[in-house]
Amino acid sequence: MKAMVCERFGGPEVLAERVLPDPAAPGPGEIQVRIEARGVQYVDVLMLAGKYQFRPEPPFIPGGEAAGHVVAVGPDVTGFAVGDAVMSRHTLGALAELGNAKAALCDKVPAGLSLAQAGVFRGAYSTAYHALLQRGRMQAGEWVLIHGAAGGIGIAAIQMAKAFGAKVIATAGTEVKRAACLEEGADYAIDYRSGFVDRVKDLTGGRGVDIVYDPIGDKVAEESLRCLAWCGRLLILGFLGGGPTAIKSNYLLIKGIDAIGVRIGGLNEANPKLAIANMKALIGLAEEGKLRPRISHTFRLDQAAEALQVVIDRAVIGKAVLLG
Repeated sequence: MKAMVCERFGGPEVLAERVLPDPAAPGPGEIQVRIEARGVQYVDVLMLAGKYQFRPEPPFIPGGEAAGHVVAVGPDVTGFAVGDAVMSRHTLGALAELGNAKAALCDKVPAGLSLAQAGVFRGAYSTAYHALLQRGRMQAGEWVLIHGAAGGIGIAAIQMAKAFGAKVIATAGTEVKRAACLEEGADYAIDYRSGFVDRVKDLTGGRGVDIVYDPIGDKVAEESLRCLAWCGRLLILGFLGGGPTAIKSNYLLIKGIDAIGVRIGGLNEANPKLAIANMKALIGLAEEGKLRPRISHTFRLDQAAEALQVVIDRAVIGKAVLLG
């Protein structure tokens, strides 16, 4: 099989196309998937650089989410048959033509989703669902401020918040990205780069928002604390802005704010049953037409380095996918 292999730590240039032996037959509880679509995630960038919490040593095949067709079924597996179109989750190995995956972590492609959409569905929507509904305790009618709203987990969060009756203020750095946020259902889309507190307060009648969904960190997180209403929740998803902020505890005290860390990998490790149940709920929402991945960039498998670079450059609106 062909695969993209990380041969040393570094940037996208460390990926090399290689021909490797096909995986062994799937073991108990596993299925083997001919992978035809793969999501490109910022996690992959961090993993190539050796900066992610899970740090495999090179050489390794990166990639954690995919979609394709079942080509073999391991012992004791029920619910899947050869030929089924599936979404699969991999610890590593999605940037290849074949991969084995635990059947419990795979699902049939929801009706209405293309294989490309299915290949980018799992990570972004699992994150948004867990963050907003479980960690953020979002209720219908609440105000949600979504930073990085034109990115993969941002678009997912817009759709998720609207599906459950929230009001959404999206932030993004270009007019094209803000237009995309409005197309995906955001009530308002604003430029955050020169400050956003006054605009958020104006849109919410001076009250502020109930939830901030923040994958940016740095100064954005600090300013976000000033946007939160009484008993608001700051959801900390990452640090794309360059690093974490030194959160001022007096803001938390005075407004009764919860600062909440969200890491979907942590949920998968600590409570896999809940993670699996969440995915079943997400599939239902997708089949109802409430969740639809937005794909702005499509590449071949052998163009994985280019795909990762557009993610680094923040050129992607929604998701990038590797096909073939």
